[in-house]
Amino acid sequence: MTPNTLFIKNMVCHRCILAIEDILRKLNIPFQQIIIGEIRLMGMMTQAQLELLKNNLHAVGLELIDNKTHVLIEKIKQLALKKARNEVSAKEQKVKLSALLSDQLNHEYTYLSSLFSSIEGRTIENYFIEQRVEKVKELLVYKEMTLSEIAFEMEYSSVSHLSNQFKKITGLTPSHFKKVGSHRRKLLDHV
Repeated sequence: MTPNTLFIKNMVCHRCILAIEDILRKLNIPFQQIIIGEIRLMGMMTQAQLELLKNNLHAVGLELIDNKTHVLIEKIKQLALKKARNEVSAKEQKVKLSALLSDQLNHEYTYLSSLFSSIEGRTIENYFIEQRVEKVKELLVYKEMTLSEIAFEMEYSSVSHLSNQFKKITGLTPSHFKKVGSHRRKLLDHV
């Protein structure tokens, strides 16, 4: 971790990036780039700026990560989230999650899996499936797609596989969920 890069917990969407940009501008902290999970600064911050940033991030539900283990856990989450939501390149879509994580994070998957489970209390696979189901919920609520189209878009082997996984996670069938709507969706940082 370089002193010019800060890692942020609970960043899951473009609105988080906009909120952080606003905070950094308000605090007059120059930055190069903000991506999901990271802020790349132009230079070093003072301790006072760091404390102000921590407080402002906390106010919007975000948190600075200063522990290398937690940084790695957050990187695993961000990659799993992107893969679950099909927000990776076409080449990366064809790669298994375990291989993608190992390649991107330069660690054996067994190490990453063990570390993740010990910190999070669940497996990477469970986290990945929960994220996929949240994306399916979004598609059910906000898009006019059939279940077959959603299964195809989310790269499930069949509608039956999607339905079984969906029911296992939510306790509802996709059809019933579509009727009850968005009040059953979770915030991504609570998945």
